[in-house]
Amino acid sequence: MLEQILQTNKGKVFYWRSEQWDIGKDTLFFLHGLTADHSMFDGQIPAFEEDYNLLTWDTPAHGKSRPFEKFDFGDTSEYIKRILDEHSVKQVIFVGQSLGGFLAQSFIKRYPDRVKGFVSIDSTPYGSGYYSRFDIWILKQVEWMAHLYPFRLMKEAMARQVSTTQRSYENMMQMLSPYNKKELCHLMGLGYAGFLKDNCELTISCPVLLILGEKDRTGKVVQYNKAWTQKTGFPLKIVRGAAHNVNVDIPEEVNAYIREFLTESVRSEQIAENETAPDFDDFEEDIHDPCLRFQR
Repeated sequence: MLEQILQTNKGKVFYWRSEQWDIGKDTLFFLHGLTADHSMFDGQIPAFEEDYNLLTWDTPAHGKSRPFEKFDFGDTSEYIKRILDEHSVKQVIFVGQSLGGFLAQSFIKRYPDRVKGFVSIDSTPYGSGYYSRFDIWILKQVEWMAHLYPFRLMKEAMARQVSTTQRSYENMMQMLSPYNKKELCHLMGLGYAGFLKDNCELTISCPVLLILGEKDRTGKVVQYNKAWTQKTGFPLKIVRGAAHNVNVDIPEEVNAYIREFLTESVRSEQIAENETAPDFDDFEEDIHDPCLRFQR
């Protein structure tokens, strides 16, 4: 993967792209979770790099994309769009873990026609009906409550909560290592505040796959995903023995679900669109209807 930099008026955004870029291939954009970085997807990159163009990044205010002025989800959608435009990507397939799933939905909210598919990994849905008043109140308290914990113990507890394997635990500890306590607590507050500000009722028309770790103990993620699949009919795949960072805990199973989704759902959707699209070449050249002439 080639390291790139997107210059913004609030700071530099570091992202990575496939070394061999083929505009004829579909593009996967991997979006990591809150307080994490792009290394969360080290188990996915080798599995898909031969068949797809790949993008991943350190979300603004995360990892190498620091220091960064306060960001909101609207800004982040614009940064994603700039990256896609830079690489001539007309439609993208998002793979978003936790916060990354929020950012994918935020982008879909603004640019629905630019998204070909969405894989949510232990994220939760946009829509006010999923969240109680108490849920919202708790999210607003995250920053100050985090300050109550001793820093070392807080990082260790966070890493244990999101993992069931030693590999996943060590990855999370490494991703947390650049932050001091004030920065980490503030980042958690920014992430949830950004979601509460941007959240809305959202209809997603592209194919969607929900992936969930069976042992996810982060908030009410399990409950939200069950409600999400029940309301929308989006397929939900539960990975046994995995926690919140399921793609790091058990990457092989997650990769298999993603590949199946890309092959069966996203590709089937594309074939169906191609079959139903009108073939304007069948019309005579001397059509006088100005609307039809414009469509040509």
